Amino acid sequence: MSVAEFLLWALLAFLFWKKGLVHRFPAMGAYLALHLIATPLLLIALYASQAWGQFGYYFFGFFAVYIASAVLLLFVCIEIFRTALSAFPGLMKIGIIIFRWAILVSVILTFSSISFLHRGFHIIPDIAYNLMRSVSVLELCLLAFLCLSMNALRLSVRDMAFGIALGFGLMSANDFTSASLISAHMSLTAPLQLAYEALVLVSLTIWVGYTAMPERSRKPIVMPASSAIYRWNEIASALGHTGTQVAVQQPANGFFLTDVEMVVDKVLTRNLKGRESEM
Repeated sequence: MSVAEFLLWALLAFLFWKKGLVHRFPAMGAYLALHLIATPLLLIALYASQAWGQFGYYFFGFFAVYIASAVLLLFVCIEIFRTALSAFPGLMKIGIIIFRWAILVSVILTFSSISFLHRGFHIIPDIAYNLMRSVSVLELCLLAFLCLSMNALRLSVRDMAFGIALGFGLMSANDFTSASLISAHMSLTAPLQLAYEALVLVSLTIWVGYTAMPERSRKPIVMPASSAIYRWNEIASALGHTGTQVAVQQPANGFFLTDVEMVVDKVLTRNLKGRESEM
């Protein structure tokens, strides 16, 4: 199964670089490069450890790659989130700020939840599994967000961003479960280890399928002016923008969001009139 995993990583990396997807998803490209290089090295370390009866090299190598993967996954999540909201720069700007704060809180909770009962090198699995558990929760939340807002964001199921999120959603559920059930001293041939590896192969197969499909041309998204997400994007774009000041007298009992939308409508109307006069 480990050899099959390496072959899938190699095929995925080949298709990913051949189609130039690394320019669109550089963090994902780094994640693929890490596993493409680390997988054969870990296999060699595993076979050598079994021959010599010493698993120290495999232990440190495995958890070094595991922690590095968790860190890269944080950047991949931001990358997917930015790609999904690329047509709405206002919402993307506000969303990225909130997403970064969520990552910071997750990392803080990761290290604050470590019991520190293990001493020395035995604390490494605790740190790795806790960090991956936090990243897995973020990945599942990201996948849920894309599924719920797919129609509003005009995101296709065949889009590569959704395919990456889908694969990571399955893999994160796998990591989340394994981090809770698999012990650091469990045998590599235990049923849970085999189930973990099988789900990794399924996730890689999903990614290979998405990269092998012809990518659809990305067309400009046309949104009606009355669309709620369009209005919220304009509101988010106006936040922090001091170039235009509009004084509006509002009723005392007006609803705040309605007032903000009225201000945005007036600004858009004035901009349209200015463009018409220039033409």
